[in-house]
This record gives sequence, C-alpha cells and structure tokens, in this order.
Amino acid sequence: MSLVLGLGLGLGTFLIWWSLWAEPRQSRVRGPSRIETLLLRAGMDRMAPGGFLSATVSSAVLFFLVVLVLTQGPVIALAFGLFGAAAPFAILRWRAARREAALRGQWPDVVDHLRSAIRAGLTLPEALGQLASQGPEQLRPAFADFARDYRATVRFDESVEALRIRLADPVADKIVTALRITREVGGADLGDMLGTLAGFLRDSARTRGELAARQSWTVNAARLAVAAPWAILLLLAGQPQAVRAYSTPGGALVLGIGFGISVICYQAMRRIGTLPPEERIAK
Repeated sequence: MSLVLGLGLGLGTFLIWWSLWAEPRQSRVRGPSRIETLLLRAGMDRMAPGGFLSATVSSAVLFFLVVLVLTQGPVIALAFGLFGAAAPFAILRWRAARREAALRGQWPDVVDHLRSAIRAGLTLPEALGQLASQGPEQLRPAFADFARDYRATVRFDESVEALRIRLADPVADKIVTALRITREVGGADLGDMLGTLAGFLRDSARTRGELAARQSWTVNAARLAVAAPWAILLLLAGQPQAVRAYSTPGGALVLGIGFGISVICYQAMRRIGTLPPEERIAK
C-alpha cells in the first residue's frame, strides 16, 4: 500500500513539474494561399481555389484540343496547351492589377469618410461599418463582412485583420495598420493622422498613375514580342511539312527551348518593364 501511495505521489509531482515547463500549444491561423490571395486581389473572393485550378486544367485541355484539330501536330498542340494553362493566371493577374489601379484612387475617399465619421462622434468600428453603405461600390461587401464579424465577436483586432486579408490590397494594409496602432496606443489626433494619410495616398496614386501610363507602351511592346513567334508558328502549322518537322525529336527540342526562352523573357519583361508592386504589411 505504501508503494502505491509513493508511486502516486511521485507521479503527481512529476506532472506538476511537467506542466510548469511544457510550452502551451498556440493555435496558428492559416493564412490564405498564393492562389487565394491572387483571387482576393482580383476581386474574385467567391471562387474557390479548387474551382480556379479546374478552370486552369480545362483551359489547357481546350487549347490543346483546338490546336490539335487545326494543325494535327501533337507537339505543337502540347506547347499551346501549356500556354492555355498559363492563361487563367495571366488573366487573374491582369484583373488584380486593374482592381488595384481602380481602388488606388478610391482609398483617399475612404480615409476622408473615416475622418468625418470619427469627428462626428462615431467610434472606429462604427465608422468602418458605415462604409458598407456609404463607401465605394467595390469595397462595400468587404466592409459589410467586417460589420457582421464585429457584431458577432465584438473583437476589433480579429475583425479588422479579417478585413485586411479580405481586401488583399497594400493600401488597405497601411490603413488597417494605422487604425490598429491608433486604437492600441490611443490619442486624440486620429483625425489629423487620417488627413495626413489621405494626402499621402493621393500623392502616391498620382505618381504611380503617371509612371504606369509612361511604361504601358513598353510593356505592351514586350508582350507582343514574346507572342509574335508563337503566332507565326501557328500560321506555319497550317503546312504539313512544318507539322512533320516539329513532330520529330529535334523539332520538339526546338519548341521546348523556345518555350523556355519565352517564359524567361516574359518574366524578365515583367521585372524590368513594370512598376514594382507595393509591399504588403503582414500582421
């Protein structure tokens, strides 16, 4: 009996010691994947990543079958099938760039509305929730979701972080971070801070708009230079001799090298010819 009591006492002491030293598990909230972030940036938050991948596969198969029927060349059709797989990503990036450019001119108005609402006596969550009905049309659903989240949880940090992820915009990151810091440290100069931020955003939008307009013709010319050889290949594929030449191992190697060079040149063009994206602010 004394042995059992001694073992129990020792086990209890060990468990108490272990609880003092064991690190508690922290639940990690999984952030959005790269595809989910790209969908959010493009304003297609209702589409699931699985649906987008299905559309990518369908586009690749469609390009392959159409070119195969037109040219009767499997190797040529395979090359255009790869372009078909890349087409949804290119379209999604184009939509994301257009959405960011369109919203860039609307963010100062959002900040001005927040400033007016706070000066009118509304709290910060109420001012953000008011944008669901009085903000820009493209942003109203995101702020409506914020208002719903805040009513359900009454946790400003979690609700505004979900809003930041949902907006997926570098300007929204700056605004949300400024609001979070102001709410944490307090202060009576929130209106002045928002006014300064609105002026900064207007100047930044004006500068980026001018630079983008000057570089647009360079980017379009580079894209045309990348697409021209493949358009010529598609025209040559109407001749049986060209199809037989590219169906050989040597012809397949030439197409593979050309595809790799096109991808490298396109990525180089994107890095050199386009403006660097604004950096996102992580939590």
